[in-house]
Amino acid sequence: MAQHIGIGIGAGLVSALLFGVLLKATPLAILLYLVAPLPILIVGLGWSHKAALVAAATGSLVLILVIAPFMGLAFAAYIALPAWWLAYLTLLGRETQAGLEWYPTGRLLGWIAATAALAFIAIAVLSSPNHAAFDAQLRGLAQTLVQTRMPATRSPAETRRAGAPATGSDAAGQDAAGQGTAGQDAGGQDAAVAPEPAPQTGDDQADVTRTEVADALARVVPALAANGLALLLAFYLWASARIVKISGRLPRPWPDIPSTTMPRSTLAVLAAAVAMCFAPGYVGVFGVALVGAFSAAFALQGLAAFHDRSRGRPGRGLMLFGMYLILFVTQGIALVALTLFGLADTALDRRRPKDSPAP
Repeated sequence: MAQHIGIGIGAGLVSALLFGVLLKATPLAILLYLVAPLPILIVGLGWSHKAALVAAATGSLVLILVIAPFMGLAFAAYIALPAWWLAYLTLLGRETQAGLEWYPTGRLLGWIAATAALAFIAIAVLSSPNHAAFDAQLRGLAQTLVQTRMPATRSPAETRRAGAPATGSDAAGQDAAGQGTAGQDAGGQDAAVAPEPAPQTGDDQADVTRTEVADALARVVPALAANGLALLLAFYLWASARIVKISGRLPRPWPDIPSTTMPRSTLAVLAAAVAMCFAPGYVGVFGVALVGAFSAAFALQGLAAFHDRSRGRPGRGLMLFGMYLILFVTQGIALVALTLFGLADTALDRRRPKDSPAP
């Protein structure tokens, strides 16, 4: 037990250091930040989930005392506790008549998605307890991204001309118009004709388009963030398990990952998440995050199903290479097709039985 505490403290300090360097905002700091969960996962899988819990508590406490309370709480919610929880589930098992039954990888994949959504909503509430402030932050971020991708077409000279006061002939024209108006008033005309609104220019229409795009992007940011976090958590768990297996400390036999299938209950969770998207406040944000996270989980199941169904077929290596090439070239857009494949795989449940020979 004392050894586990010592290893947990060391892993927590390393993980907190990797997380804290994010304040430097350099490419190397971002790269180090991305591997911050690995020390906690490694000690959780190689020693005990209790050691991972000690690491999570140690790292959070150090960041609270050394940097700021928010940094420590953010580390706990976004990095440490998700890593501990996934390590705990991975080594969860129960005794059966056939021997020790380990926690199914399909259920583990579902928990990866749920953990990603919970981690996102936790960091959102910590950063902005008021949902209105959080929504304003999202809209500001979305507007910045849209302005970067869709810059305004009006030139600086046109902008200065539009905002400058009228001079010269323009001023004279305005004076003449003013005298004409005065003459009309003197002549006893009671009715004044309201000026027609100026027609909307192309620049104004572009501004409206940018605003609409920014609003739409702000609504899907939680889904995109939770989607990316779910993919990262799945990769972290796989990489740390590989490292621990190479060291010979992984107590669980390596599972058959291509046969991973999430239970059909995850479809009900996804449907409930879609309904939650229409709720106000953070409940709606959590629903959007759940949809994004489970989309990533179903995409990973679709990837596993492709590996599973292609086993034993001629040209399997070429098919897998082509699929990964498409994912790389489309910058992940092809994950949508894998998500649909994973949804169908879960709903239909027509996988080949484990004891049947490959074709």
